[in-house]
Order: sequence, then structure tokens, then C-alpha cells
Amino acid sequence: MKQIEVVAAIIRNGNKIFATQRGYGEWKDWWEFPGGKMEPGETAEEALRREIREELSTEINVEELLCTVEYDYPKFHITMHCFLCSLLSDALHLNEHEAARWLAKEELDSVRWLPADESIIEKLRIVIGEK
Repeated sequence: MKQIEVVAAIIRNGNKIFATQRGYGEWKDWWEFPGGKMEPGETAEEALRREIREELSTEINVEELLCTVEYDYPKFHITMHCFLCSLLSDALHLNEHEAARWLAKEELDSVRWLPADESIIEKLRIVIGEK
């Protein structure tokens, strides 16, 4: 099975989490945390900053690793390193996603998460509650 290693930004603003809706591919219209594939020689943090610049035209502060998710999709296995992050600028532009929302703790179940992303929602409820 194909193996893919990716990074995901759990961007927080107060008690809200930033979620993006895929605008392409097999999982079009599903929701995810922004990020993407690591390139050879990149650290996870470098990959995450690059992906957020490419996807959202903004800069982030990568704060800490929340968790690493291992998930088997039908066609590949994903290893996803999920980092808590904050924005260094309020300016965001959706370059690849169809839509985006800031979700409060009680709104986390209001979108259809990609399966790998869904697996960290319970952890996020705790993190948001600590803010």
C-alpha cells in the first residue's frame, strides 16, 4: 500500500479552530485541517509553514505537536503530523480550498471531516476547552 506522510495545521484563534473544505479530487467537499505532503529534506514544521503559505497565503507560528495520526484509506496509508498553530497575520486567502470556517467547540461536528482528520476531533475538544 502507498505510504504518504503529511502535516496538518490546527490553527487556533481564541476558542475557535480553522477548518477548510476540499475543492477537488475524490474527497471533494469534505473538511480537513490545512496542510499537505512533506518534501524530501523538510522538517515537519518547515513543510507546514510552506503548505500554509501555498494554500492560504499567510504565515503561521507552529507551536506544538498535538498528535500523529496513522490512517488507512482505501488506496493509501497516511501518517499525519498535527500541530497546534496560530496565525501571524489576520489575512487569509483560499488558494486551493472551496470554503473555510472558524469552528467553536460545539460546532466541530457541523462539518463532514475527512476520516483521518475526524480521529483528532475529541483531542481538539479538550484543547479548545483549555483556552
